[in-house]
This record gives sequence, C-alpha cells and structure tokens, in this order.
Amino acid sequence: MTTLTEAYETAEQITRTEARNFYYGIRLLPGPKRRALCAVYALARRVDDIGDDDRPVTEKLPALEQVSASLAELRSGKKDFTDPAMIALADATGSYPIPLGALDELVDGVRMDIVGTTFETFEDLVVYCRCVAGSVGRLCLSIFGGPQASTDDEAVRRADTLGIALQQTNILRDIREDLLNGRVYLPQEDLTKFGVDLRVENGRLADPEGNLVELIRYRAAEARRWYAEGLKLVPMLDRRSAACCSAMAGIYVRLLTEIEADPQAVYHQRLSLSGGQKLRVALRSLTGGRV
Repeated sequence: MTTLTEAYETAEQITRTEARNFYYGIRLLPGPKRRALCAVYALARRVDDIGDDDRPVTEKLPALEQVSASLAELRSGKKDFTDPAMIALADATGSYPIPLGALDELVDGVRMDIVGTTFETFEDLVVYCRCVAGSVGRLCLSIFGGPQASTDDEAVRRADTLGIALQQTNILRDIREDLLNGRVYLPQEDLTKFGVDLRVENGRLADPEGNLVELIRYRAAEARRWYAEGLKLVPMLDRRSAACCSAMAGIYVRLLTEIEADPQAVYHQRLSLSGGQKLRVALRSLTGGRV
C-alpha cells in the first residue's frame, strides 16, 4: 500500500522529470505548497499523457472517463485511493481550496484534442486554451494564494489569463510538431488572413513567401497582451508564490521573445531554453526582478 509520503514523493518525481519549465518555479515554493502543487501537476500530467499517447481513440476516451470518475469520487468525499496521484491530491485538497472543477475542464480540453477539434476563430481557440491552461492557472492560484486569493474574482481572472498566454506560446513553439501529429491550433481565420498553407516539406514548415513569419509575429504580439494582463496577478501573491509564478511565466516569456526574434527557428525544431537560462529566470524572480 502506498503511504502518503510515498505518494507525494512520486508526485514530486513526476513533476521534476516532466515539468521541465514549471519545476524551476515550483521549487521556489515552501515545502507544503510545493508538495500540493506537485500533486496537482501529477494528476494533470496523467490527463495530458492520455491525450498524447499512441493508443486509439477508443481507448483514450475511456481512460479520460476513469480520471473523471476518480475526481467525482474525491469530490463526494472519498479519501482512500490506491493511486499515488490521487492519494496526494486528496490530501492536498484538505489543506488548499483546490478547484477540482478545473481538473474536469482539463479533461474536457484533452478530449477536444483526442476527437480532433479544429478552431475557426481565435475565440474558439480561447475556449480550448482556457480548458487546458487557464485551468492550470486557477489550480496554481488555489495553492499560491490560499482561500482569499483563490476566490477573489480578479485574481482568478488573471490566473486564467496568464495560463492562456502560456498556452499561446506553446502553440507557436509547437506548430511543426503538432502538424506532424495531425493537429492545427492556429485559427483558420488567421491562416486565411495571412495566406498561410500550413504544411511540412523536407522535415520543416514550408513558408515560400514568408507569410507564416508574419502570422507568428502577429500571434506573438497578441500573446504579449495576454501576458500583460495575466502578470498583474503577481503583486496579489505572497513573496514566494509571486516568485514561483514569475519564474514559470518568465521562462515562457523568454521563449516567446526568442520566437519573435526568429520565427523561422520553429520551422524545423522544438525551441527550448537551456537549463542555465531557466535558472537565471528563476533567480531573477526570487529577487523580485521583472518578468
């Protein structure tokens, strides 16, 4: 039988291994908050992995339903789980006002991936981003800020907005990889407006006339508007939580800056920051530096 200590250790190991960007911020939190956020991440990671694995849709959807069923059991008061992720999450909900409905939204967003949802407009894309990333922002807030901040409407809105900004950065970074996996997250209205025929030729995104460069720069500028609003959350948090939030967001802002400087860099690779770059962002956040 998995003990509570072992469950939290498992959740932290998953986070340290899989959350290559987020963990630089998470480790700035005091122990109880770090453990709780790792518990949330471990369950969220399981949901993401269901969406990304190679199983057929007929197996992925039931797997998502199993997660939803576990969340429903937790919501109804069940605590005696055998799954380490659920053991840790159940304990964390006793200390923090974790909105389990946000995890349900994450499940909904991954279900959209599995069934191949497409996005005609940016507003359509925002619905998806709110499910898969705004939800994570709200989950983090419930641990960052305690009961008062997590129920403050303005703080919740800003956390949601910041998550959506991060997801827009992910989308720009992963255009090629997503396309190779049969997914397109850029709204069709943008592709039409900029005259982009999204395709891969000889292993890289084709852009004979430079239209995709212009689209990426446009979308990056729009993402910065979401960051500007979402980062207003930081002053509402205590010092360590603010440092964590700033570090996580700062890594993605730095990544967005690199994409803006050279949009064609995403044509053939998945951009990422070095460990040293991420560490510098985290240290700057800990000392109160601007994102």
